[in-house]
Order: sequence, then C-alpha cells, then structure tokens
Amino acid sequence: MKPLFEIKPIDREFYEKRLRAWLPDKIIDIHTHVWLARHQAAHRRKMTGVQIWPSRVAEESPIEELLETYRLLFPDKSVTPLIFGAALSRADDLNDGNRYVGECAAAHRLPALLWSAPDWSGAELERNIIAGGFLGIKSYLTMSPSYLPESEIRIFDFFPHHQLEVLNRRGGVMMLHIPRDGRLRDPVNLAQMLEIEERYPDIRLIIAHVGRAYCPEDIGDAFQVLAKTKKMCFDISANTNAWVFEQLIKAVGPKRILFGSDLPITRMRMRRICEKGIYVNLAPKGLYGDISRDKHMREVEGEEAEKLTFFMYEELDAFRRAAHTAGLDAVGIKDVFYNNARRILTKR
Repeated sequence: MKPLFEIKPIDREFYEKRLRAWLPDKIIDIHTHVWLARHQAAHRRKMTGVQIWPSRVAEESPIEELLETYRLLFPDKSVTPLIFGAALSRADDLNDGNRYVGECAAAHRLPALLWSAPDWSGAELERNIIAGGFLGIKSYLTMSPSYLPESEIRIFDFFPHHQLEVLNRRGGVMMLHIPRDGRLRDPVNLAQMLEIEERYPDIRLIIAHVGRAYCPEDIGDAFQVLAKTKKMCFDISANTNAWVFEQLIKAVGPKRILFGSDLPITRMRMRRICEKGIYVNLAPKGLYGDISRDKHMREVEGEEAEKLTFFMYEELDAFRRAAHTAGLDAVGIKDVFYNNARRILTKR
C-alpha cells in the first residue's frame, strides 16, 4: 500500500534532534478536521481564481488518514485528537458532515465538536449536540449571513447569543476562529471575546490559532487586554511564530495554552515567513499546483526546497523555542500538550 505521504530523512532528523525527547509521550491534539470530499462538494464547485491554500493539501480527511498521520509523524507517541468537520460554505452538506464526525468519534472513542450553523434555534442546536454525543461546537465566519461583507463579520454573526446561552448552560466547548482583517489586534474581536468570557462563564472557550496572530503585526495590544482574562484558552494550531508564542506564554501562562495541529493542513511541506505583516508559506515548486496568485504562498526550489519539512514540525519547533525562552519546564510542556486539554474535555 502506498504511504499517505513520504517521510524523508530530513524529517526524521528534524524530529529526532528537536522534538522527540521534548514532547511528552501522551498528547491531545485539540484542533483537527475530518471530512469526506462529498461534504465539501458544493464549496469546491464554486472555487475559482485564487484558491484557499489549505485546500491544496487534502481533498478530504477521513478519520483513517488522520490516525495514520499521527503514526507517521509521531511514531513513538500516543496522540488523541479532538475532531470536527470542515464546512467552508453554507452550501456544504453540514448535516452529513456532522453525522460522519459523530460516527468517527463513536467508532474510535474520540471527543468531537458539532459544526454549527447560526440560523439554528437554540433547541435545534441542543438536539444536534445530544444526538451526536458532541462536547460542544465549532463554526466558521463563512457560515454568517451572506449579505455581510467578510471584513464586517463579527463573532456573534456565526455564534449567535441564543446558541451561546445553550452552550453555557451545558458547559460546552466552543472552538472560535475569530474573523476580521485585523485578526487578534482587532478591537471588535477583543471586545466580543471578553464578552463571551464574562457573559457565558461556563463555556469552555478556545481561541484557535492564537487568534490568527501569525505575524507580530497581528497582535497590537491584544496580549495586554487578554492578560486580564481568567478562563479562555488558546490553541497554537497552524501557527509557527515563536515570538507570538512567547508573548502568549507571558500573557496567560502555560495552563491556558493547548496544542492543536489543524490537521490535515499541517501535513504540508513548508516553512513560514512574515513580510510586512503578511505570512507567506514557502513550499516546494510544483508540489501544490499553481499557487502564483495566492499572496500567502511562494514556491522555492533546489537546496532550499529540499530542506523543507512538515508544517506540523515547524509549529512544534517554534513553540519549543518559545517555551525555552519563556522558561517553561517539563510540567508546563505536559500541561500544554496533554493536561490542559484533558481537563477541558473531561469537565462536566
């Protein structure tokens, strides 16, 4: 059988020298997507011109491939994922996608989140959570009403208050990918993140991707504001910025940081840089098709391309370096990679 993806000597060397001994033996990955191609068929038919770069990595992400990815990337570790779908359009098959996630969770005894739609009533949301055995909800800004320009979307446009009231009563998990061009520094985002923590104290709130702060310019005064929070957590998924990680550690400490991968996209072979506040993924020429019109992608070749390893390893190494600079000990590392997630996922 053909391997899911190639493990090169440079990948094994990177893992052995930088990551294996540093990582704990048991890991919880708080941010992973599973879906089948048919769930995103409507979305992909509409994709023209500039394509979203993560779509280049995987057309689908069945549960078997997710579990195989851990076996290949972490051959000596035990990794448990929190799984959810990947509905990127209101036209996608949300119901079938959620059904698949629920079936995967039951079959493999994994925790899972429901992918929610903002037009559901509170009662409908609760029925869907209970029916699938979900611990909470995940959604995305593109689920907001279609008349809203993307730059004007707010958190409550895709996580409406009537649904958060239900989630708060249930003490559920909320995985939040914040919207808006300003990312973490956006004052509307910050105000609404604080409102969720204060108004819905029993929601187990996770801010994905460190609030999409992929470059230092994405931060502004966010960490001064967020240092005053008490409960919200932050996952480091699909982020490779060691300086951002260091500021996060200083602001909220290791008890509120979670390892997340955003698989399958972190199977990507790449290295990320920042240029004038914009992140750019450097990838081997030709590996991901025509990426010439995507401002977040750039091809490299020759020796530079041969040195590229996995997005996953780049993320982990960036956090390793930040943890060292911030003085995290082995207990803090285990909190980030296992204990914190276990506490969130088992709380009742």
